[in-house]
Amino acid sequence: MTIAPIVTGVRVKVAPERAFELFTANISNWWQARGRCLIGATQWVEIVIEPRQGGRMFERDADGNETGWGTVLAWEPPRRLLIGWHLTSAWAFDPAFVTEGEVTFTAAPAGGTDVRLEHRNLERFGAAAQATAASLGGGWPTHIIKGFGAFADSDAEAGR
Repeated sequence: MTIAPIVTGVRVKVAPERAFELFTANISNWWQARGRCLIGATQWVEIVIEPRQGGRMFERDADGNETGWGTVLAWEPPRRLLIGWHLTSAWAFDPAFVTEGEVTFTAAPAGGTDVRLEHRNLERFGAAAQATAASLGGGWPTHIIKGFGAFADSDAEAGR
């Protein structure tokens, strides 16, 4: 069984270099699930993407406990980020499980940046693949990428 990847995107008003920086180094500020528990036992206060190939993506709670989300498979600023997503259909971290989330940053012809997210290899979710793909397909475009777009545009409007 093959499940089509989830593909979504947004055009933001900042240059690719700034878009990449805002997406990666400022993820805690725009990730739309802020304020609710995601993977860890308690509510996260920070999401971290370590800025290198082989780096970790994880959430950190107020007590400093870290819960993994994934691994940086490619770190190519300012044009590409590839994350090995290690979250199962039960939203549990499993380092042996992986799907891929690729985010690209391309200069838009009239200025700004086209940000494209593709979450692929969804068939790896097994029996839960269709339901998980449907859930992710609702969340990536409406909550995650939309939230990033608004955050990046507010950064541009603030003149940063």
